Amino acid sequence: MLRDKNLVPLSRQHQHALALCVRISRARLANPSELRAWQSEIAQHFELEIRYHFDAEEAHLFPAAREFPELSALVDELLAEHAQLRDYFSRAADGMLDRQGLCAFAETLSSHIRKEERQLFEGMQEKIAPDAFAKIGAKVDQTLAAVSQACIVPTESKLKAEEKSSS
Repeated sequence: MLRDKNLVPLSRQHQHALALCVRISRARLANPSELRAWQSEIAQHFELEIRYHFDAEEAHLFPAAREFPELSALVDELLAEHAQLRDYFSRAADGMLDRQGLCAFAETLSSHIRKEERQLFEGMQEKIAPDAFAKIGAKVDQTLAAVSQACIVPTESKLKAEEKSSS
């Protein structure tokens, strides 16, 4: 299904986060320096984008979805996953994720995003009238206006620079 224009900003952020997950799953995660670099990038993603994303979903999308009994249990699952993901982000910010933790984080975030895209967004698009969706979209846009336009330097680039400077 084509994504409703009011969900496009959230879907775009989902693409950013999925790219992070793929990059983590392909990384070697072989040494403490690499683990620290990935955790730093994860924490930056949360601070610069994902925390606003969660706020927009929790304040505007989830309450609208709850109006439909068939989406209510899904919203409960997504809220529980947000709590689990916030814990991962906090642990990354504190440098407390090991290799397995980073891999579990990437898998959890990827699975969560796919659930939102395939179940929540699709379900909402089928049930919510266009005028109501436009109001939700305007509120989401207001919440996301706080998102920084700063660029996060990919971990792979940082690690290559470190390798060059140490050789």
